[in-house]
Amino acid sequence: MTALFTIIIVLFVAVALWQMVKIFDLAQVGTTDSQIADDQDNKINGYLMMGFLVFIYVMTILCFWFIGDLPLLSNAASEHGSEVDNLMVISMVVIFIVQTITQFLLHYFAFKYKGEKGKKAFFYADNNTLEFIWTIIPVIVLAGLIIYGLFTWNDIMNIDEDEDPMVIELYAQQFNWKARYSGEDNVLGKANVRLIDIDRSNILGVDEEDPNAVDDVIVTELHLPVGKPVVFKMRSQDVLHSAYMPHFRAQMNCVPGMVTQFGFTPTVTTAEMRETPEMVDKVKGINELRRERAAAIEESGQDLIYEFDYLLLCNKICGTSHYNMQMKIIVETQEEFDAWMKEQKTFPNSLN
Repeated sequence: MTALFTIIIVLFVAVALWQMVKIFDLAQVGTTDSQIADDQDNKINGYLMMGFLVFIYVMTILCFWFIGDLPLLSNAASEHGSEVDNLMVISMVVIFIVQTITQFLLHYFAFKYKGEKGKKAFFYADNNTLEFIWTIIPVIVLAGLIIYGLFTWNDIMNIDEDEDPMVIELYAQQFNWKARYSGEDNVLGKANVRLIDIDRSNILGVDEEDPNAVDDVIVTELHLPVGKPVVFKMRSQDVLHSAYMPHFRAQMNCVPGMVTQFGFTPTVTTAEMRETPEMVDKVKGINELRRERAAAIEESGQDLIYEFDYLLLCNKICGTSHYNMQMKIIVETQEEFDAWMKEQKTFPNSLN
């Protein structure tokens, strides 16, 4: 019903604006219809430019005040997450400063140097000093951001093997994820899509003859021990997918025919993240919205009460059910992880 009233109001506003335009056109009867702007036109446009500048700044302040969520980024749950957040915040601050200054100059100059009869425009046909200034400043700023970004990227991607990171395979297919743990030897068994055997439940194409596959564990829910470095080896069965774990500031494409990788160290357990004030407020707001749609949610078979979980998502539009391609990630203590792992079947025991 609310949507219907909104549509009706929008239509009434549109009709009112149309009628006002018609009245304005009728009021102009007898006035000049010259297509050449005069001093009055230029004056009006100059004031409109300043008015629009004020509008931009007022809207920016209101957005920060009412819907701004500062800090811009938070809840990073991996060791490198804060570095990525810092890089993003610095980039946003630079963009905001440049936008504020350039918009002011654009609109103020349009007002100050508006056309006036008998006034001759002053301009530079060529000015090497000005061109050097507005070229070298962006070069320095962008070079700084790019170099900082490269160092950050290298820190993230250069995995220290001395830390003995746990190796896990993420296997993408339309439209779900599977995870394969490397077991006690921390070495994944060989796999190839040509070895997929649905009849034997070998859904990942793991080589049954490879001794390194004996202790592999295949699951549909990803568990990670907090504080333990993890290296993900990623494969895709069909099309291009992208493994995206937003709270861990991790993303890497899963490309058919090749193995990609990404590593990080989780630093905040699922239980700890659920108890943070920001997450408590967010979950509370989500559940209030869900209660308003309780009937539809229960009819769809979903749980009415939402509870936060880390998620592995697909960040490539991979097909019709792309939106629902996700897997729960649980970050827990080493003891909880070990207890969970003992309950899982090894690869040979999962075959038919």
